Amino acid sequence: MRYSYKTKGTCSTQIDFDIEDNIVTNVAFTRGCNGNLQAVSRLVEGKTVDEIESLLGGINCNGKGTSCGDQLAKAVREAASN
Repeated sequence: MRYSYKTKGTCSTQIDFDIEDNIVTNVAFTRGCNGNLQAVSRLVEGKTVDEIESLLGGINCNGKGTSCGDQLAKAVREAASN
């Protein structure tokens, strides 16, 4: 199923992704650091929600208290919980 998540506190404004049987695919960020976010999207392709949370949850970007990776971890957990 396709999900969209409005980010909070980051340069990216939205994250779109699919989850099927707890596996995350097709991650795409709107705005933000294009090259870095393309890399993040490729690196998490095919990972589970738990793996993404473990890898990216809690990352802080420049003292913002969150990051695009942290927002992705929150997004996939929220989507998986619905």
